[in-house]
Parts: sequence; structure tokens; C-alpha cells
Amino acid sequence: MQLGTRWTAGERPPASVPAELHAAIAEVDAAALAEFAALPEPERGYAPRWTLTWLERRPIAELDTGVFVRMLASGEVIVEIEPEDEWAADDA
Repeated sequence: MQLGTRWTAGERPPASVPAELHAAIAEVDAAALAEFAALPEPERGYAPRWTLTWLERRPIAELDTGVFVRMLASGEVIVEIEPEDEWAADDA
């Protein structure tokens, strides 16, 4: 069993985050932090945070905004955006 970890967008990923994910995470961070900075001060709250989990020994980094950086079985790293209403799609 591998445990995950959390870190704030814009920070260097912890050592437990595979290096193969770092470039994709940095790209998502840049976009997320630009959106965050564009918000009016009272609406900002906290910067989004990443959560690293593992599924079938493959890393998945999820940003609080619903963006996922995944490593496929082939070793390819992809970025996915979670549907806004995931549950509604299941009900259709």
C-alpha cells in the first residue's frame, strides 16, 4: 500500500510525487494560479491544493479545482478535467 500526500499549488511537489508528473503539474499550476490571482481579494480564500493518490500502483494527482494528472499503464501522463456535475452524468 502506498500513502498519498497533499501540497499547495505552486509549491514544489513532494519527493513522493513521481518526476514524470512534474511537468504536467507545473502547467496546471500556472493556469490555476493565474485564475486564482485574477479573483478579487475577498473571493480568493486559499490557493488550491493537490492530493496525490495511487490506483493500481499508478499515481494520480488531483487539484481541488477538479483537474487530474494521471499516469497511464503505458507510462503516458495525461491531464483530465472532472465533469462539473459528475453525479448528474451517472443519472442520465
